[in-house]
Order: sequence, then C-alpha cells, then structure tokens
Amino acid sequence: MESGATEDRDFVASLEKGLAVIEAFDADRPRMTLTDVANRTGITRAAARRYLKTLTRLNYADFDGRYFSLSPRILRLGYAYMASSSLATRVQPFLERISAQTGESSSAAILDGDDIVYIARSATQRIMSVNLGVGTRLPAYCTSLGRAILAYQPDEALEAYLKRVRLEPRTPRTLTKKQELRAALETVRQEGCAVINEELELGLRSIAVPLFQANGTVRVALNIGTQAVRVPADEMKTRFLPPLLEATETLRRIL
Repeated sequence: MESGATEDRDFVASLEKGLAVIEAFDADRPRMTLTDVANRTGITRAAARRYLKTLTRLNYADFDGRYFSLSPRILRLGYAYMASSSLATRVQPFLERISAQTGESSSAAILDGDDIVYIARSATQRIMSVNLGVGTRLPAYCTSLGRAILAYQPDEALEAYLKRVRLEPRTPRTLTKKQELRAALETVRQEGCAVINEELELGLRSIAVPLFQANGTVRVALNIGTQAVRVPADEMKTRFLPPLLEATETLRRIL
C-alpha cells in the first residue's frame, strides 16, 4: 500500500495532460481550435486552454487568434532524445551502407505504443506521399517495421495489442482482420522478416528485419522501402534480405 501511495505522489497528472496536448497534433491535424484539442485529448476546454496558452507563452506553440499549432521549438524535445541516444547514431552508418548497396531508401524504427517511430533514415528518393523522416509515426500493424517488431513481443503484450488496436484499411490490400494479422506475425517469426505489399500505401513495398538485443528482445527493426513498379513482390527477399541481415548481425554484436 505504501509503495502504491508513493508512486501516486510521484505521478504528475498535469504533466501527463500537457504531453497529451502536444501529442494531439499530427500530420492530419497540424492546426486545431481549443475545442478540437479538448475533444481529442478528453480534457476540459478550460484545462486545454491553460495548457495551450502555456505552450504558446513558452514558444512551443503558435496561436493565430483561432487555431493553435506547434512551433519549430517543439523539435527541441525530440532532439533531446536523439542527442542522448547512441542507438540512432550507431544505426545510421549501416542504413547508409544499405542504401548505397541497393539504391533504395532504408530506415530504422522503434515501437512506441501502437505506432512505430522512425529514429534513423537514409533516403535515396521519396517513396510515399508522406515525407518520411526521423520522428515520423506510422501504425505498426500495416508497416514492415512494425510487424518485424510486433512479431517478437512477449505473448501477453502482443495479445493486449491485438485486443485494443483498430485495423483501419489504409489501402484495399491492408489486413483488417485480427486473425489475418496474427497469422502474418507468425509468418514473420517463421521467416525472420516482414514484407508489406502495398498495405500502407498503394505503390509501396517494403521489407524489414528485427534487430535482436543481447537478451533476445526486439525493440528496433531495419527496413528497405521501394516503389512497386521498380521491384516485383517476389524479388523483395532475394534482393533486399541479405544486406538487411548483414547489418543486423553486426549491430547485434556492437549494441
């Protein structure tokens, strides 16, 4: 009882709500009214107003009289993670080598909640309508990076994910039935890689492999993405799996 009480005293609810306000903004909602933010975060308009006004006063947000939006200063928060993490720094040279060998873009991502977050990227060309970069978030269920990580999560964590996730159809090819996703993740475990064929965006194919930590856990994956017109689906593994496996094998020894 005493331990739980201590944990409650150490938890700052106002900080949690402030972070929720920041996370409410994304590529689909870069500008929102006070009411929009309150509805999206589930907090009152009065509370949302205080958080937004505080962010604006600290120059983390802008306000034009009707709409709020995040300001470039917010990048300091992401940079603090990148600057303090050696993972992205160590992975980057391997991505650049993969791109040089294949002529395709390569990326590394971690699992954050139900999304993947890009932590490093070597882009040879733009392959999606959304401009991918460090910090970009995408759903885990329909990305090769996400499936390569999800497939190796503990059974309890994976079951919890499958129960709560909503499988929205990003394209007509997206797996939207949970039994299909479960089967796809089992295939990833059997084959050691995840291949996505136009499930995230039409015209895009990608392949990813998990990066195993020394203790056997997986929290990072590496991938190669390409345009479907450039590489047939049946050539994804033969062309791109060897350089990916070579990179992860070396990284596993040095991380």
